[in-house]
Amino acid sequence: MGYTSAPDGWWQAFVAALPARTAKLAVTRADGSPHVAPVWVDLDGDDIVFMTSADTIKGKSILRDGRVALCFDDERPPFSFVTLTGTATTSTDPDELQAWGTRIGGRYMGADQAEAYGRRNAVPPEMVVRVTVTNVVAKVDVAD
Repeated sequence: MGYTSAPDGWWQAFVAALPARTAKLAVTRADGSPHVAPVWVDLDGDDIVFMTSADTIKGKSILRDGRVALCFDDERPPFSFVTLTGTATTSTDPDELQAWGTRIGGRYMGADQAEAYGRRNAVPPEMVVRVTVTNVVAKVDVAD
């Protein structure tokens, strides 16, 4: 995988840390121009999982071309980041939508609101997006 000055397992711990960091998802529009949007995520092993509507720019891009990039950063000194690239697959299975909507909602909004977010996001045209990471670029303590 790509350049990293981080120890093994660091990027997974960085992504999974609480409070949860919002990822910046990069995709390409149909005309080839870039598009970046924030997404809530969780890890499933080394896969990144998030949800989006099939009707959004990011959803349409993923359905058309599964290549994506995600960036996570710590904006506090001495600053750290990880950028992941990979390929995305999607699912509209109602049970997966409910399970991942609840799990991701709980990460960002707390356990007391997890089920409400799961129900809200478990409806069409929502889809679960699973990213298989193919490249990692990470740097711990950039300013040191």
